[in-house]
Amino acid sequence: MALPARVRIVEVGPRDGLQNEKAIIATADKIALIDRLTATGLASIEATSFVSPKWVPQLADAAEVFAGIHRKPGVHYPVLVPNEQGYDRARAVGADEVAVFTAASEAFNRKNINASIDESIERFRPVLARAAADGVRVRGYVSTVLGCPYQGDVPVADVVRVARRLFELGCYEVSLGDTIGVGTPGKAAAMLRAVAAEVPVAALAVHFHDTYGQALANILACLEQGVAVVDASVSGTGGCPYAKGASGNVASEDVVYMLHGLGIETGIDLSALAETGRWLAGLLGRDGGSKVGRALAAA
Repeated sequence: MALPARVRIVEVGPRDGLQNEKAIIATADKIALIDRLTATGLASIEATSFVSPKWVPQLADAAEVFAGIHRKPGVHYPVLVPNEQGYDRARAVGADEVAVFTAASEAFNRKNINASIDESIERFRPVLARAAADGVRVRGYVSTVLGCPYQGDVPVADVVRVARRLFELGCYEVSLGDTIGVGTPGKAAAMLRAVAAEVPVAALAVHFHDTYGQALANILACLEQGVAVVDASVSGTGGCPYAKGASGNVASEDVVYMLHGLGIETGIDLSALAETGRWLAGLLGRDGGSKVGRALAAA
């Protein structure tokens, strides 16, 4: 299959990237990060998460962050919600797109949210019903699609079943996540083909962590299967608190550089994105996680 002419990057740094930082980041800095990302031309920026502050203290200021950002017309700012309480909090500050999450691994779901896959879906089923009534778009996440830190291999049939359920429940897009970054291109492409046989490929996105350095290769393999939406995190921030050793998400700068090199449009200003990544790395007090960001800084 020919590569897509245009790819939409879903920037997950402000939520998936920051939620695993131990040092609490100031609300004003989170707002500044999202506003900087908006200025780069990104069309989708996951702003925050309305989960219990007890579980994710870093995002306890979700309402303040979302209320403080400058929302640009035409740009989507989805927020993660685990249940109806989270949905209520998100709607109270004007969120018009939310995301729900589960995993393809029963063991991971038990460790992560203390529920089975079916129980997790039942928890957010009313969220999808209310969102449909409210005209709110819902994105779905499926974690551990290529491996689980607790059970090891995850049967592709389980990935297909969970992705199909999310789509049938009303998620306009389902993001397939290699949570611990163990996937390789052949496995990634095979998994995607299997899911695309049950869910339209236009409704699928991919989300790769770079633990074994395979993320860009995996993304390219999935682009060749027709995917045109890629999750990424500026400066490669992120990880998974429930997956020991899982490094950050693939860096947005590195993905955009690859896409532009392939002649694929993104609408993103790479130099502005790289500058934002360097700013964020400075804020976090460490070197940036993007090879492209480091190369451009040295050029």
